[in-house]
Amino acid sequence: MKIIRIVNKNFKDAFKSVFRNFSLSMASVSCTAITLILVSIALLVTYNVNSITEDIEDVLTIVAFVDNKATQDEIDAIDNELSKMENILDYQYNTKDKIKENLSADEDLKQILESLDENPIQSTFVVNVKDIREISKTANNIKNLNKVVSVKYGESLVNKLVSMFDVIRNACLIAVVALIIVTAFLIGNTIKITIFSRRNEIAIMRLVGTSNIVIKMPFLIEGAVLGLIGCIIPVLLTVYGYTFLYDFVGGKLFTDLIVLVKPSILIYKVSLVLIIVGVIVGMFGSLRAVRRYLKV
Repeated sequence: MKIIRIVNKNFKDAFKSVFRNFSLSMASVSCTAITLILVSIALLVTYNVNSITEDIEDVLTIVAFVDNKATQDEIDAIDNELSKMENILDYQYNTKDKIKENLSADEDLKQILESLDENPIQSTFVVNVKDIREISKTANNIKNLNKVVSVKYGESLVNKLVSMFDVIRNACLIAVVALIIVTAFLIGNTIKITIFSRRNEIAIMRLVGTSNIVIKMPFLIEGAVLGLIGCIIPVLLTVYGYTFLYDFVGGKLFTDLIVLVKPSILIYKVSLVLIIVGVIVGMFGSLRAVRRYLKV
């Protein structure tokens, strides 16, 4: 029961201190909220970028065109080399006759192909990759194989998308780290003011033999409370803002190729991360102040 009373008193002291230093507390809460909004954006962007990348990997293929004069042994050699490449998930060999047969399903193309003396189509290897960021390197390796005359995979679009996604993700990361540091600093200053205002009470507690953990606990709880209050707006914006955006754009951004992750599970995962980050940042800022300004 004594422990419960102590914990209850610590929570009361923490909440009283938040309202006692209202202006500083609101500055800390505001900075925490801004930070967590950016954290939320960064997480949502990261989840969607990873999802889009996976979607592109599923539909994007490298098409390697084989020389029509290649012998069966040379084709088997290409097959053997492809099986050894690390970034290749799977591949399929399509003969020129099979490709012609598939194209002949269209009546117009069928008439054109039948009017030709020889089949002009080249046999191909259709390759799926594991990591889209390594697709250029993989395509170059395939292109250098004997009897592979050309390789196509939409390199211009892929490179632009990957570069754009990396820039966005890195910019979000830098902004989030910077604001987390500023937030921890502001919360630390708020706790420092609290410590100073309660210096006489702390001195008495020391004289009567109160343990260090009991003295420090209210300040740590105060930091956690400030971080938790700062989570409210970012969590609401994450839940309702992302759901509104998803419904507004119909789950797609700019093109059918960029499909957003459904909000059903994503918003709750991100919200949980925001709460954890908010509390940890608050406690970290508080711990920094306690260690530096409270010599117990």
